[in-house]
Amino acid sequence: MKRYFLLMASLLALVLSAPVGRAQAEKPAPTQPANPDRVSPPAAAAPAASAAAALATTPPALARPPDFLEHLVDEILGLCHVQSSGNTATHYAISVLLLFGGLLLRRVVTGLIFNQLKRLAAKTETTLDDKLFPALEGPVATFVMLVGIFTALKVLKLSETADQAISYGSTVAFSLVLFWGLLRAFNAVLDHAHEIARQKQLGIAAFMPWIKKTLVVMFVIFGVLLTAQSLGADVKAFLAGLGIGGLAFALAAQDTIANVFGSIVVAIDQPFKLGEAVKIGAQTGTVEDIGLRSTKIRLLDRSLAIIPNKTVAAEAIINLSRFTQRRTEQTLALTYDTTPAQMEAILGDLRQAIRNEPEVDPASVVVAFNNLSPSSLDLLVVYTTFGPDALASIQLKERLNLAFMRAVAARGLAFAFPTQTVQLTGPGVKSPAA
Repeated sequence: MKRYFLLMASLLALVLSAPVGRAQAEKPAPTQPANPDRVSPPAAAAPAASAAAALATTPPALARPPDFLEHLVDEILGLCHVQSSGNTATHYAISVLLLFGGLLLRRVVTGLIFNQLKRLAAKTETTLDDKLFPALEGPVATFVMLVGIFTALKVLKLSETADQAISYGSTVAFSLVLFWGLLRAFNAVLDHAHEIARQKQLGIAAFMPWIKKTLVVMFVIFGVLLTAQSLGADVKAFLAGLGIGGLAFALAAQDTIANVFGSIVVAIDQPFKLGEAVKIGAQTGTVEDIGLRSTKIRLLDRSLAIIPNKTVAAEAIINLSRFTQRRTEQTLALTYDTTPAQMEAILGDLRQAIRNEPEVDPASVVVAFNNLSPSSLDLLVVYTTFGPDALASIQLKERLNLAFMRAVAARGLAFAFPTQTVQLTGPGVKSPAA
């Protein structure tokens, strides 16, 4: 048991202190068996000239610096005083021990370390660590398990083809786990930013879902390209060809690109957010969704209008939910039989009726006899409410209109409507006074 814990401690120390690369192990002559012997720890300290000569005689497919797992295996075999050549019972025992050690260390990481980190995160004020530690738990546990699996495989002396396949497999597996962990951490940070934006009622909160999707797609593409480059793919040539293809794609999808840039303009200007009533061009309704290509508005007749974002960015937008006050302007028409004294009296009655309403700003009240129309005497009535509530403004206007009608009836006056009087004159036509 002590020996096992010594091996596990050595494993952890070597993972933390292993160099990025070391000299390639010396390869046997072409007449030797296909499976080359790894260099034992004493031989690892050979002069750099010998390592360079060995690299010069190594096939190009194998002339890559070994990863930290090979160095780790060599150190473990050296601590156990086990020869690095051949597959003995000791090699199989160490391989099985490393495999179970990796699985056990995985349980320790997930069951002990991360549980303790979660308890510590629950005591902090920020909620970012509450999201970050659960997101990293899976990738870290998988990384530990992969270290145990590939270290156990590298203890055994396999064929050249199998050894190369394990090398490529470990490169892909560790790259995927690394980017998986970074992606989950990236998602946790974006979710935390979205939560803060919603709590503070920022306008960018409505755009966070598609911003998150865009950044995640770019992150995944970047990770795939780096993984392909680590496997020896010519990424530069691929990107050069992609640039030419991207130009053709941009010409074919210019409307879609225009919509994407329109959504960026909307995200920067933030003229509206979800749930607000807006007027975009001839469409008036409530914003239900703001997407990467279009904006969805529920119209007054409850139908759904889908407006491309390039149109949204080009049209004048009236946000009906961002009133600071509500201003009402209307005209009252009285008949021409109204005398000047009656006009002065009714103007005072109307002003008093408006100022009696507590929702009206007294400084904004205007009641004036302003026009002599062909069929009426026109009174201009203007007032502004303190609040922006549309329903309250409609109810106020109803109360005031009823008050206006009562005031006009109390003075014995009447509202005018379009009329026309025709007088006929000439021979044989009697005058109305006759």
